[in-house]
This record gives sequence, C-alpha cells and structure tokens, in this order.
Amino acid sequence: MPAADQPVLSVVVPMFEEEDVLPLLVERLRPVLDGLEEAYEVVAVDDGSRDATPVLLQAARRTWPQLRVLRLRVPRMLAAARAEGADVVYGVRTDRSSDSPFKRHTARAFYAGMRAIGAKDVPDDAGDYRLMSRATVDAVNALPEEHRVLRLVVPALGFPSATVGYTREARAAGRSKYPLARMVRLTVDSVTGFSLAPLRLATWFGLGGFVLALGLLGYALVAKATGQTIAGWTSTVVIVAAFGALQLLSLGIMGEYVGRIYSTLQRRPTYYVAHDSLRDAPADGVPAQGTPQRPGARPEHARQDVAHRT
Repeated sequence: MPAADQPVLSVVVPMFEEEDVLPLLVERLRPVLDGLEEAYEVVAVDDGSRDATPVLLQAARRTWPQLRVLRLRVPRMLAAARAEGADVVYGVRTDRSSDSPFKRHTARAFYAGMRAIGAKDVPDDAGDYRLMSRATVDAVNALPEEHRVLRLVVPALGFPSATVGYTREARAAGRSKYPLARMVRLTVDSVTGFSLAPLRLATWFGLGGFVLALGLLGYALVAKATGQTIAGWTSTVVIVAAFGALQLLSLGIMGEYVGRIYSTLQRRPTYYVAHDSLRDAPADGVPAQGTPQRPGARPEHARQDVAHRT
C-alpha cells in the first residue's frame, strides 16, 4: 500500500454472529468515517460466526474498499466454549496419517496407559493445543508442582470442557524437536505425577510373595511328611520366601507413606466452589436483572475459588 494510502485511523470491530445488526453498523459507521476526509480502514474481526455474518461482510466489502475482513479459525474453540459453557476446549487431532506408525502406536498406548492409572478425563489425541478460560489458567498457575504435564493437569482440575477436531498437516520443513528421549521423559513424568502405582508395586509384589510363601510352606510340609525332601530344604525355602515377602511388604508400606507425602506436596484442589448462594446474592437479596448466566456458566469470581485439602 502506498504511503499516501496508509490509514490514519483504524477501526477494529470484533463480531460474532451479528447478521441482524451488521447492516445497521455499515449504514451508520460508513458515513461518519467518510466525512472525516482522512484515510481510514475498518477491520472486521469475525469470531467464527456460523450465521450469515461472513456473507454479509463479503457483500459489504465489494462496495466498501476500506473494509477489511479477518475471519479467525481458532475461535471455533471459542464457539464451542460459548455453546457448551466450557472453561476448556481441547483441540483433538482427527487424522494422524502424517505420523509414523511408531508414533501412532505409542500415542495410542500412552493415552490408554494414562486412563489405566487413573487419568480418566484425558481426551485421546488432545496433546497440548487447547483454549482455556482465565479461571483455568489461574488454577493451573496456582499449582506448586514443577513438572506439570498439561495434557493431564488440565483435565484433572475438573473444569467443564469441550472438544474441537482439527487436522494437522505434515511438517513443511525441518524436523521434530520432540525425539524419543523426550517422549520417554513425558511418559515418566505423567506416570509419576498422576499415579502412585509405581510406589505400590512393592506392596503387590509383597502380597504375591506372601501368598507364594504360604504355598511353598504347604508344599514343604507335605513333602517332609511324605519323606520326599532333602534335610534342611523345608526350613530354607520357607524362611527365604517369608523374609522376601516381608521385605517387599515393608517397602510397600513406606511407599504408601511417601505417596501420601507426595500427594500433599502437590496440593491439587479437591474441588472448586462454583456458586455460593450467600456470597453471590445481590445486596438487596433480589437476583440481578438483565445479566442472566448462560447454562453451565459460573460467576468469574466464583470460578477462581480454589479449595485445597489441608
């Protein structure tokens, strides 16, 4: 654009499904701006409208050269958030054909494994591409833990969520900066950060060893009674099995205490206060008029109340 045509004034108009009022906006705004006798532009930012707003904008642009239309793609998430009253909208990949077979299989195994250890609300193929409300961001930032796996942390907070599918094209140039070593590290952080299962392995092995020791004891006693054993074999087998089981059980007990300490240090909220009838009521005791909450919505200040187990 030549320097002489550079706009002196830029009017930015964000809009979302404004088909009813858009003609009136053009009718009133254009004469005012034309009367300024200065170069100007009007930037209409279409926030992912699904009604006739995009068509009306394109029609207005044919006769109004100063009108510039920007139609955003990411706000499909905003539309989902508005429609479902969600605080979190996950971008879910609908096609992984651009990934290698190894990547596809390991991704499938990762999400299946996370659900198996307790991360039930993690959507498949969501990754880290998401839209979050301010309340959700504040809740994540309030967590004291350093090794955060966002694809697990955010669902664990329990905020209302929705999903939007998208197709990620193959990388146009360069190579992935997320090699196998980082994938393994992500898996380790996910398992240790969201499950006490590794600490409880010793407990389960100890219980299994204890049952095995009882079985060996019964077998050894039967063998001794029938004279089918070597001298000293019975006592050796029973003692080794019993002490091995006791050691594993002791490690398991310590692991349970360590797990409780770890969970306490994470200080993840056990619940959020969505609404308090006493606190959220107007001063005159009459519900506020003219500002109804959409279904599923929560007061912003109420969303930020976090309760921790102490």
